[in-house]
Amino acid sequence: MAAHTMKDPIIYTQLEQIEGPLIALVATLPGIGFGEAVQVADREGRIRHGRVAQLDGDKVTIEVFQGTTGLAKGSQRIRFLGHPITLTVSESIIGRRLNGIGAPIDGGPPLTGTALNINGSPLNPTARAYPHDFIQTGISGIDAMNALVRGQKLPIFSSSGLPHDQLAIQIAQQARIRPDLSKSTAGEKDSEELVVVFAAIGVKHDVAVRFAEEISGRTVSFLNLADDPVMERLLTPRVALTAAEYLAFELGLHVLVILTDMTVYGEALREIATARGDIPSRKGYPGYLYSDLATIFERAGRIKGKPGSITQIPILTMPNNDITHPIPDLTGYITEGQIVLSRDLFRQRVFPPINLPPSLSRLMADGIGQGLTRSDHQPLMEQLYAAYARAEEVRMMTRIVGEGDLSTVDRCYLEFGQCLERSFIAQDLTEDRSIEESLDIGWRALGCLPREELTRLSATMLETYGSLLDEGLDPGLEREKD
Repeated sequence: MAAHTMKDPIIYTQLEQIEGPLIALVATLPGIGFGEAVQVADREGRIRHGRVAQLDGDKVTIEVFQGTTGLAKGSQRIRFLGHPITLTVSESIIGRRLNGIGAPIDGGPPLTGTALNINGSPLNPTARAYPHDFIQTGISGIDAMNALVRGQKLPIFSSSGLPHDQLAIQIAQQARIRPDLSKSTAGEKDSEELVVVFAAIGVKHDVAVRFAEEISGRTVSFLNLADDPVMERLLTPRVALTAAEYLAFELGLHVLVILTDMTVYGEALREIATARGDIPSRKGYPGYLYSDLATIFERAGRIKGKPGSITQIPILTMPNNDITHPIPDLTGYITEGQIVLSRDLFRQRVFPPINLPPSLSRLMADGIGQGLTRSDHQPLMEQLYAAYARAEEVRMMTRIVGEGDLSTVDRCYLEFGQCLERSFIAQDLTEDRSIEESLDIGWRALGCLPREELTRLSATMLETYGSLLDEGLDPGLEREKD
C-alpha cells in the first residue's frame, strides 16, 4: 500500500500503552510506514518528535525522542507525517554546531536547503571504489604503524578513563590527505584538508564544551548530551552520516567522520530493544546488533565517478577493557582493523597510549609506499613491529629471571622498547608530525639494536638510512624532562 503524504496526514488521538520512551496504538492505520516521522502533541500543545519503530498487525509502536514523561492515554494528538526522519542540509552546514537530531545549538539561524532521509540511500556494492590515498593524522603510532586511507573505516578501541576524547580532537584538527604523488600534476597541493563531521553520543556537558572549543575549522559538530533522551542517541550517528554523505557525494568534498562513543550508542539500542520486547542475545543486546552497526559503519567509502569520500573513525570504550565484548567484537568484523589504546602505557604517561601489537589497519598497504608516503614505509613498519614484539618478550622474561641475567642483545631490545614508547609512540598533545618525521624517528629507534638484528630491512635500505640508525634516540629523556 502506498504511503500517505504530508498533504494527507493521519492524526490519531488515543494511546493504548506507554512504556519508557515508547507509546503504542492499536488501530487500523492504513499507509503507515516503518521509520515514519511522527509528531506527538501533549495536552499543553507542546510538540515532541518520534518515529514508527514497529508494525505488528494493527499495533503501531512509536519511539518518542524527547521521552514520554507527562504523556497520558487519550490526552494528546499523534500526527503521522508521511515521510522518514530527515536532516536539512546545504553547504552552509559547515561550521555549524547542532544537537543530536540536527537542530542548531550554536545560536545561528535554522538550517535551510534539501531535506534528506537520515537512513541514507542503499548503495550498490559494485558502485564502490576501493579505498586508497594516505591520510596523515600527524600521530606516529597511526601514520607509520596503522595508516588510515581515504574511504576506510578504522575504529579506536579504548576504555573508560583513557584519553580517547583528546585523541579524537587531535585527529580532527590535524588530519590531511596525501595524494598519490606519482599521479599528481605539477603544482598540485601536497595535501588536502578534510572536512570533519564530529558526532558525540551521550557525552557529559564538560566534554561537550571541550569538543566545541577545541574542534574548529571546516567542521560540522553534532553533540548529544548525557541528559538528552536516550532515543536521540540512536539518531545522532545517522544524522551525522547524512551530513557527511551530502558533503562528500553532492559537493565532492573529502569528509572524515568521527563518532564517539559507539558503546553508548549500543547501550541505548539495548535499552530501546528491551522496552520493545525484542529477544535479547549476548549480554542483553538485541540479535540484530551486528546488522544495526553495519548500517552505520558501511556508510563510509568512495563511489566510482564521484570525487568525494567518507572516511570513518568510530571510537568505542570496551566495558571492563574486554575486547571480546559484543560491541568491539562485532565492530572488528565490520570495519577494516582497529587502533587499541593501552591502560599500561597511559599509566606511564605515554600519549597517545596506542597499543601496537593488537592494533591493525587492513588497508594500510594500499595507502603507503613509493609516491604515497615513502618507499621504506612498509619494511620499516614490519621491522618495528617485529622488534617491539621481541622487546615485550624480553620484558616478560625480565620479570622472571631479572635484568642481570639478560644477554647483551636482550638489553638492547629493552632499550629499544623504551625508545619506541617514549620517543615514537609518545608525542605532545598538539604535535603534528609529518609521515617523514615519523618514519625518521622509527629509524632512530632501531639504532638501539645491532645491525644484524634488522632482518626485515634490505641492505640497500640500511645503507640509505644508516645515518639515522647511527644518530639513535635517547630513550625518552626528552619526555622525562616534561
